[in-house]
Amino acid sequence: MEQFQYILILLLCAVAVVALFRRIHLPPILGYLFVGMLVGPGGFGFIPSIKELSFLAEFGVVFLMFTIGLEFSWARIMTMRRALLGLGGIQVLLCTLVAAIGGWYFGLAPKTAFVAAGALALSSTAVVVKQLAEQHELHTIHGKLSISILLFQDLAAVLFLILIAALANQGTHSLLFELLFALVKGIGVFITLALAGQWLLRPLFHEVAKSHSNELFMLATLLVSLGAAWLTHHLQLSMALGAFLAGLMLGETEFRHQIEIDIRPFRDVLLGLFFITIGALFHIDKLPQHWHWVFFILISLIAFKSLLIMLLTKVIGGASLSKAFRTGLILSQGGEFGFVILTVGINNQLIDPIQSQVVVAAVVLSIVAAPLLIRYNKAIGNWIFKTQESTLPKENKSSQLAEHTAELKDHVIICGFGRVGQILARFLEQENISSVALDLDPMRISSSSLAGEHAFFGDARRPEVLAAAGLARARMIVISFADEPAALETLRYIRSLRLDIPVFVRTRNDSNLKTFQEAGATEVVPESLEASLMLASHLLLMLGVPASRILFKIRAIHADRYRIIQGFFKGTDDQTLLEEKDSARMSLHSITVTENAYAVNKTIEEISDPEAPSAIKVLTRGSTRYTDPDPKMIIQAGDVIVLYATPESLYLLGEKILRGI
Repeated sequence: MEQFQYILILLLCAVAVVALFRRIHLPPILGYLFVGMLVGPGGFGFIPSIKELSFLAEFGVVFLMFTIGLEFSWARIMTMRRALLGLGGIQVLLCTLVAAIGGWYFGLAPKTAFVAAGALALSSTAVVVKQLAEQHELHTIHGKLSISILLFQDLAAVLFLILIAALANQGTHSLLFELLFALVKGIGVFITLALAGQWLLRPLFHEVAKSHSNELFMLATLLVSLGAAWLTHHLQLSMALGAFLAGLMLGETEFRHQIEIDIRPFRDVLLGLFFITIGALFHIDKLPQHWHWVFFILISLIAFKSLLIMLLTKVIGGASLSKAFRTGLILSQGGEFGFVILTVGINNQLIDPIQSQVVVAAVVLSIVAAPLLIRYNKAIGNWIFKTQESTLPKENKSSQLAEHTAELKDHVIICGFGRVGQILARFLEQENISSVALDLDPMRISSSSLAGEHAFFGDARRPEVLAAAGLARARMIVISFADEPAALETLRYIRSLRLDIPVFVRTRNDSNLKTFQEAGATEVVPESLEASLMLASHLLLMLGVPASRILFKIRAIHADRYRIIQGFFKGTDDQTLLEEKDSARMSLHSITVTENAYAVNKTIEEISDPEAPSAIKVLTRGSTRYTDPDPKMIIQAGDVIVLYATPESLYLLGEKILRGI
């Protein structure tokens, strides 16, 4: 019963603290760490010992490594091998080497120094990817370089786990022998799981999928991930290593996405428990005597990693000095895998818990600083280097693109070669219309190029790439990006180079229709509206409405650029552009006129906003609906008024209708 009380305390604190951290836009990882510090023996001592929970917490790491394995594929690794091995490999090697030498110089044992160095060499994938995605910087040159280095760091975490296991098992044999033996065992496990993945796992999941049972599919997923973890643990390797290899094998199958969905709840909950156990390692009363070491490690970590990664991305990645510095700043923090390495080191008695607290504290503080450093990486880079360089990637294949388009004329340039772009290219090919596509996904470009598609790796926001694609001779441009901010930026770059060329833009909905039209789009095609029109036309046809009348309605809507059906009631998941104008922020909102409302017995004209006289779109009275009601119409209690305006205008109109303010 006592264990049950501990679990309730953990859940209560975790829900409250993580909700608070999300509200103030801090990573949930920090919330879990704070909960551990709060309830653990080093804090208020609500839970005197968490050793009983450590076993469950280890499964969080197992499932984390399993999902990391699912994200990898041999094709992806081979496509990015230069950036992975060159940038990522050298960065991890040099960071580990320098940190280990530094730790040894300041009195740590060689094995302890290695564990601490490995923890400091890795950055936070979760924090970096989330922050870059929010800032729309994943496809910039510093964003892509950062992701490449992070991918290798995820792989390096597996290597560290193998090395730590070898260091812990060193007995009468030499360290070199133990390392080679651990490597041989790792290769053996990899081959075993590779064969099992080909001959057993794929047929197993095929049979499970035929049962159409979510419960059975989830059980099979747990069996495979935990079974592989047990195998590597039995061979005196890390459980996380087996889980990673199992994920890697299943990542090559068609069941990858469903497996990831099934395993995510277990991973998130148990990983949160793992971070709580890390936070419980803190003994706040003992840390003040070590704070000078904490801040020394923190400052050294951020400064050294920033400078080292800047140098590597400048020399190997070919980035400008400003972009290289921004990449280093983005990856200057510690990461979640550092906690994993420290925990494995503690469990194998390679690092003292008190020593680990100093490293954990430095890593935690670096993660706290990471969102700010990433958010203002451009401002910091511009301030240091006194430059306002473009944030767009540099292309190294413009010459190949120019050679391909040298003979083209009146062709179509497709910006974005996803599903929409590929379908468009096929239709154009059937009509013998030349086209060339630009995309930033190296795997997609590699595969499509091998298949003979006219697709090239290039950023359509760069003038030299557009010139190489034959913009001056092109007949039309289609922007099919799913990322609307990138599409808007591309449109503006195109219009800055050529005003006369027709530009078609694909958007998800009509929330940014006016923004794209005002930026110079010839036609904007909202997917949601077109799907609605198609569904409505089929529905009316089945209800007996003549096809000619349906076609007339569809043509009228297209001719009016969707104005007739524009405006919708927004939900919590509806998003718009950060730089949108008021026209893109307008939405529909309903207000019920109560008996005591100010608007009762007044005309629509009297309660309308003079600056937005057409904001009232519909008035519903009982079962009668009045579209674009007469301004002289008198409002009665019980009427429902539908407004179309910006959030600010909606608030003001609502206050005027109900309270007369």
